Amino acid sequence: MSTLVERPEVASGYRAGRTLPLRVELVRQLKRRRTLVMGGILAALPFVLLIAFAIGGEPDGEGNRITLMDTATASGANFAAVNLFVSAGFLLVVPVALFCGDTVASEASWSSLRYLLAAPVPRARLLWSKLVVGLGLSLAAMILLPVVALAVGSAAYGWGSLEIPTGGSLAPGTAAQRLVVVVAFIFVSQLVTAGLAFWLSTKTDAPLGAVGGAVGLTIVGNVLDAVTALGDWRHFLPAHWQFAWADAVQPNPEWSGMIQGTAVSITYAVVLFALAFRGFARKDVVS
Repeated sequence: MSTLVERPEVASGYRAGRTLPLRVELVRQLKRRRTLVMGGILAALPFVLLIAFAIGGEPDGEGNRITLMDTATASGANFAAVNLFVSAGFLLVVPVALFCGDTVASEASWSSLRYLLAAPVPRARLLWSKLVVGLGLSLAAMILLPVVALAVGSAAYGWGSLEIPTGGSLAPGTAAQRLVVVVAFIFVSQLVTAGLAFWLSTKTDAPLGAVGGAVGLTIVGNVLDAVTALGDWRHFLPAHWQFAWADAVQPNPEWSGMIQGTAVSITYAVVLFALAFRGFARKDVVS
């Protein structure tokens, strides 16, 4: 006795893996006003700092204590490092939360999400395309800032070595390589924010709720890290390692803090991304 297995009918030429191509999603996101505004803000920051130093004069360390900010006008490399320093704690959190948190929730708020799924775009494929594009735009934002800052700083203060506050310097070529490492680490450390934003984006139809929730929880993590009473428990907070990249811009770089920070961030991010995919696969999409 033979068993007949019914297979769902599939339209001729349909390939699930070819739905919602990355290039299509990328073009859609690049054309959005919030992408252009965010890019403009990040590109403008180096000019704002340049004007601030021009008006206020060169930074000067208080007493005998010299910080990275005090070396901002030493060279273009120093200026780029200072831009990363002042923006890593909060400003760079915003584009990550925006690009990863607005992506799915905005489709729901426009009532277009169910039509995408009816196209039909498989749910996992839809999330994958949006996540890859969101992370790609986040990385592009983090690259844009130091590139513009390096160009502006080199034009204003000259192309030279990266002066280290604790003493010594890094040759221009070496400094450029270390700045690439710094940007890579900042991106990895922000994967937690990306995971939070993306997970919340699959839970709500309000883009502002997903973006604001991710930013708010990131701020809570920073506040908890400031509570010294938590002791070693702070080592499990991604915020505890967010400035570990400073060890990379030393004559003899120390990698242990960056390695621990990377491990913590990736662990949280993988869990949050998995929750997003699992929850969305079972979600009743009505908008």
